[in-house]
Amino acid sequence: MSPSASSSSAHISGGLIPPRAAPDSSRGLRHWIRTELLSSPMNVGVTLLMTALLVWQLPGWLSWSMLHAVVQPDADACQTARGLGACWGVVSEKYRLILFGRYPFAEQWRPLVATLGLLVLLVASCMRQCWHRGLVVAWALGLCGFFGLMGGRLLGFSVGLTPVSTDQWGGFPLTLMLSTLSIACAFPLAVLVALGRRSDWPLVRAVCITYIELVRGVPLISVLFMASFMFPLLMPPGTTPDVLLRVLAGITLFSAAYLAEIVRGGLQAIPRGQLEAAASLGLGYWATQRLVVLPQALAHVVPGIMNNFIAIFKDTSLVTIVSLYELSGAMGLAVNGDPNWRPFKLEAYLFITLIYFVCCFAMSRYSLWVERQVTHR
Repeated sequence: MSPSASSSSAHISGGLIPPRAAPDSSRGLRHWIRTELLSSPMNVGVTLLMTALLVWQLPGWLSWSMLHAVVQPDADACQTARGLGACWGVVSEKYRLILFGRYPFAEQWRPLVATLGLLVLLVASCMRQCWHRGLVVAWALGLCGFFGLMGGRLLGFSVGLTPVSTDQWGGFPLTLMLSTLSIACAFPLAVLVALGRRSDWPLVRAVCITYIELVRGVPLISVLFMASFMFPLLMPPGTTPDVLLRVLAGITLFSAAYLAEIVRGGLQAIPRGQLEAAASLGLGYWATQRLVVLPQALAHVVPGIMNNFIAIFKDTSLVTIVSLYELSGAMGLAVNGDPNWRPFKLEAYLFITLIYFVCCFAMSRYSLWVERQVTHR
């Protein structure tokens, strides 16, 4: 072997990377405890502290919420057990008023069916198998069915049901409808405003910046007040939009301003080379945004977008100030309006807290699924 070949072989053998251990593919509860709870002295200490707090508080919580709780709708029994156990009887007694608000009692099957239909559409919209043009038609029919069932009228025409004015709508159907439509309307508006804020046209950019800064500078309560009481003053005499439409417009405009800044953050994360590559292929502005920029930008800000959606869902509780009693407002109306059950509003608050938590937790888990899809595509 020549000296040059020998030195080359020695160089290669000296530069080899030693073999690494295979990745740990173990799964199960023991693996999770070892890696998440007991992986370091700090984690061990925090785990022991939290376990001690749980052992200290759990017996009292179980005693109050289950062992000494009153489930039957008996106000006298709840008064007797007051201080010892929870009064879940308030939920058994008032659940229909909490869930459906002031909607006529005999007609509450209508908001129940309308809400179930809207939930089916939402679940279908989250499934990849349903992402086609037929879903748009299903949403159009579903929204027509929702408003037809809830109000008994659609576009001014009767659908054969007793008319119910929107000021009697309430509870969970109102919360779900307001949040769904606000999100659906705010998202495309936010994308347009975010693109406008980065526009090369000074007038468009100035209008978008003014809108964002003006809306973000005031609380949602003031926007709802203006939409409910001041907006009709700007309309021609004799034309007063429905209060539900005004509130929906207020929440949409407010949410779009915050969402636009989230989308703008994703747009700024796209390297300029992407735009130059699209221009070299002959793509126009809108084709570049639709095919190149927006798919990447929105994928970067999925957590922020979902966080905004969750905030919209919870912010619908503020419509109570304009006499629309959604879930939390209907709960207050149901419990505070009855002196026999007023002392047990904590249990009613826990009931609606569970509803809010289930909905928000489902949205957060779906956000994680979307993140995995856009990361591994």
